[in-house]
Amino acid sequence: MENKRNNPYRKDFPLLDCDPVIYLDNAATAQRPGCVIEAEKTFYEQHNANPMRGFYRLSVSATEKYESARKTVQELIHAESPEEIIFTRNTTESLNLTAYSYGLQYLKAGDEILVSVMEHHSNLLPWQMVARQTNARLKFLECLPDGRITEEQLQEGFSDRTRLVAIAHISNVFGRVNPIKRIVSMARERGAAVVLDAAQSVPHIPVDVKELGVDFLAFSGHKLLGPMGIGVLYGRRELLEKMPPFLTGGEMIQSVTRTGAVFAELPYKFEAGTVNAAGAAGLEAAIHYMKKVGYEEIHRRETELTSQALSGLKKIPHVHVIGSDLPEEHAGILTFTIDGVHPHDISAILDGDGIAVRAGHHCAQPLMQHLGISSSARASFSFYNTENEVSAFLKSVEGIRRKMGYGDEPIL
Repeated sequence: MENKRNNPYRKDFPLLDCDPVIYLDNAATAQRPGCVIEAEKTFYEQHNANPMRGFYRLSVSATEKYESARKTVQELIHAESPEEIIFTRNTTESLNLTAYSYGLQYLKAGDEILVSVMEHHSNLLPWQMVARQTNARLKFLECLPDGRITEEQLQEGFSDRTRLVAIAHISNVFGRVNPIKRIVSMARERGAAVVLDAAQSVPHIPVDVKELGVDFLAFSGHKLLGPMGIGVLYGRRELLEKMPPFLTGGEMIQSVTRTGAVFAELPYKFEAGTVNAAGAAGLEAAIHYMKKVGYEEIHRRETELTSQALSGLKKIPHVHVIGSDLPEEHAGILTFTIDGVHPHDISAILDGDGIAVRAGHHCAQPLMQHLGISSSARASFSFYNTENEVSAFLKSVEGIRRKMGYGDEPIL
């Protein structure tokens, strides 16, 4: 079995080297390789100045680092140009930017906003706001209990009034990849825009915005091995150019008078104030590191770990895994419940054994209601996790009901 020593990536992650925790909350935030931490440190030590605001050497250097990161993100998701890449704080801010600057401007009374029932609140609440303020109708795209969206459900969800679709590329509960190309095709037939929440996909699978055909795409650096506080919004240039700024203030202007302003060109009109240049440098380092590991290797390792964990959970009485029976359809995410045990108790008991998992509604309460549960536990794996860690996780889960006083016999 693979252990911490012979996993070639463990040594790259300082926290995993110094903390004995078995970290299985990677869908919430990933750990950082040393090169990412070093990239942020180097920025502050060697390039620290306000980007785009000075003509002196240090400011020019900071600007170059910031724009290099933008180019790297563009290449990662295959956008047409760097100007289509907007830096934000996180996925949530990227989606809110889209809702305020596109949704409020271009949706009107009677239009329909199609949102899947499995959406993270970050890709639901902004569209609830848009619907309230424009009198558009919010409509839900349903899914099966295992997370699949059928053709019949797509036909029921779309109508001639559909003007915007907000959908996760990969659900943070099911871990299943949604049929984005089919959704985009149906949206195009109706002249609707597609907003893709790629927070759970970009860290795990190759993403090509031109191939997918989406209009907007959002993701966070911290799930991608990068720093917290840096996020990305991709938007098709022709749409971004027509959209008003989300925030106004410093650096997003071309000129200002007492009565008005001319806003800067893309992408700067959407990046008001002092930017997170050190975070961008860290994100660039994370992308380079991921490319070095390779998506194929990431997928292979995560699928092997998920397969081991899924097979083990199925053998434990009273444990119910949400989603597909196929490990490759989980993107490293296994969400589960245990009969008679609250997910918070599951998390607390696992934590007592040094294992970190997520418990709660996972910011997806409409999906929990759809599934007939209030909350669940979630273990999510990364390529730097090991088979020994999965074994420890399964052993701990197997003992949870006994610790809660149910007296189940051990089976592992």
